[in-house]
Amino acid sequence: MATTSPRPTRPATQTVALIGNPNTGKSTLFSALCGIHQRVGNYPGVTVEKKLGRVDGAVGSLTLIDLPGTYSLAPRSPDEMIAIDVLLGHRSDVPPPDTLLCIVDAGNLQRNLYLVSQVLELGRPTVVALNMMDHVTARQIKIDVDRLAQRLGVPVIPIQANRRVGLEQLRQALFAASEAVPRIAESPFPRPFQTAVEELGTALTDAGQPLDRYLVERLLLDTGGYLAEAHLNGTAAKVIPLIATLRERLAGENCQVPAIEAIARYQWVGRMLDGVVTHPPQRPVTLSDRLDRVLTHKVWGSVIFLALMTLMFTAVFKIGKVQGDIADVGMKAVGGFFRAHIADGPLQSLVVKGIVGGVGNVLVFLPQIALMFLFIAVLEDCGYMARAAYLMDKLMSRVGLSGKSFIPLLSSFACAIPGIMAARVIENRRDRLITVLVAPLMSCSARLPVYLLLTAAIIPSRNILFGLLSLQVATIMAMYLLGIVVAVGAAFLLRHTLLKGPRPPFVMELPAYKVPSVKVVSWRAGERAWEFVRRAGTMIFAVSVVVWAAGYYPRHSKAIDAPHHQELATLQTQIDTLETAKADAEKAHGTLNEAQQKQLSELNDTQDALQKKIAGDHLRQSYLGQAGHAIEPLVRPLGWDWRIGCAAIASFPAREVLVGTLGVIYNLGSEEDEESPALREQLQTATKDGSKELVYNVPVALSLMVFIALCAQCASTLVVLKRETNSWRWPAFTFFYMTTLAYVGAMITYQVGIRLMG
Repeated sequence: MATTSPRPTRPATQTVALIGNPNTGKSTLFSALCGIHQRVGNYPGVTVEKKLGRVDGAVGSLTLIDLPGTYSLAPRSPDEMIAIDVLLGHRSDVPPPDTLLCIVDAGNLQRNLYLVSQVLELGRPTVVALNMMDHVTARQIKIDVDRLAQRLGVPVIPIQANRRVGLEQLRQALFAASEAVPRIAESPFPRPFQTAVEELGTALTDAGQPLDRYLVERLLLDTGGYLAEAHLNGTAAKVIPLIATLRERLAGENCQVPAIEAIARYQWVGRMLDGVVTHPPQRPVTLSDRLDRVLTHKVWGSVIFLALMTLMFTAVFKIGKVQGDIADVGMKAVGGFFRAHIADGPLQSLVVKGIVGGVGNVLVFLPQIALMFLFIAVLEDCGYMARAAYLMDKLMSRVGLSGKSFIPLLSSFACAIPGIMAARVIENRRDRLITVLVAPLMSCSARLPVYLLLTAAIIPSRNILFGLLSLQVATIMAMYLLGIVVAVGAAFLLRHTLLKGPRPPFVMELPAYKVPSVKVVSWRAGERAWEFVRRAGTMIFAVSVVVWAAGYYPRHSKAIDAPHHQELATLQTQIDTLETAKADAEKAHGTLNEAQQKQLSELNDTQDALQKKIAGDHLRQSYLGQAGHAIEPLVRPLGWDWRIGCAAIASFPAREVLVGTLGVIYNLGSEEDEESPALREQLQTATKDGSKELVYNVPVALSLMVFIALCAQCASTLVVLKRETNSWRWPAFTFFYMTTLAYVGAMITYQVGIRLMG
């Protein structure tokens, strides 16, 4: 009796790698397929985001890997190498893909099939998803999907990801693809090039370093030298001369490297599409065309863009601040609860100021982050983000950046954290790094309380420019302008020094406009907000607790608390007596007499002032206060005394903490803010230790504001920088260069100002 061999058992979970050009709806498809079953991280050692999701089916499940959007599998950096390493199964942190899913814009097949031709050469089971079929129909374009699938030799599934059309057929194709035998893709390159690849592959094998054929091909094409540096190692001396020889030979055979790739692949694309795509005799004018006439117009487009950015910035700044204030009130209420239920001492201080305060430092950023990413998600999903980058590219190119850097930098005026996170839309590694390194120089909302306090207290209240502008307002505007000017200079220097390299050509496809998906937009904004809380929030919380400890210990209770113990006890007894009398009077539907009410108010004020004095004495004797004294010689050229130095150190978790720290130092309590008349008066009258010389004058105030404008006094920003660059190297560099700029700028400001004052 005849027998048949059993079919191989299908694994319970298969791995699918999703790849495609930018603006093809890749992220929308990923979210539509995976729903809530997705997680985000970073590939070790690079800035590229790693997104994994799960797709459940009747016969098993799929692990979907969302790779970075790219126009070509031609790596020039470790970030760009990620996609190829994943596709070839060379990474240990993700499983090798069983199937490749290549998503293409159905309305731009000629450009998108370039990447498909590279994917097919990898020799793995592949499925092609034709997305945005509704836009193809609107433009009266007809695509013979069956003929295209036959020519490519892989399943081709028409879909509309944002409306979930065709997703069930796509799932079925993905589950079935791993059982299909992949067809060996015909190389699009001419025979002389294929022969050179075979010779190079043989040489690498003989040298003990065999590589996948695709990587051998790329070695020959990569005139920039990245792949040779990354993969040849000890065989470089033997193989690089051969590569040079092969390139010279190919040039003589009319196969000039690297131009031959574009020529060969687009010829292949032409053959694939011949008779597959039918265009109408006259291209119809679509809604996208009519909108682009206005939205990409040199004048009107710029006006609309600035109006949208103003709306976004105002909403993030105003609404986010209100929500942040609500969160702050909530944290204060929670702190008050623990203060009432935990005895006075280190445990109460740890819980109230360290833990609750640390959580507050995380949550205060959350509304702005969520709002910022909500706006960005809407702009991306509706198709406007590409137009914004197009409009701003000419302006940004003057400092070596692309138009995609504009929105992250603008976002940083509200808060650098969402600004840095928004830079993920920038594909080029150098542009992305430069953007995130200069984003913290934009004057964020956390700097504003310091500006307002110092200008109101120290800067003269008079008008300039023929009475058209207040000097105080002009001073604050100057701080914002300073950040912009320094950021432009820093970006220019980084582009021409540390991150030197040719500015990549600005390539941007303008996708058709569409109504944003509420589900996709909400998911993206929520995902980013939760990611901030989960990843950056833990480090911010830890830094807050460390700074609390530095400001609390060591406790010199005998020297500071003991002399006031009896006075505090007496005050408390008198207050308790009057409070009891007040309660009894209220039970009898009466009240205290005027003298008793005045006495109770005075006793509470005296007790509060004494407690604030004790808190100030403890801060001055703490490790934080000692650090302020230690750095006084260093900050004296800036016009500062040890108190300002202490406040600057304490503001490392968040710049606005400087205001509250000054309140404690001057025995006013940590609840003081920039609008406090008492704190403003204290700054105006404070004198240096052992002297009648005022601590604050105009040069000192300007020096401190310049320092705050340029420094990296924000642990949250540095933590997010680490998260986005996946290395402590760049946060350390940012802290060093910004602190140096801040110190030098503050010193120049003070020294010039004090001399101008005579």
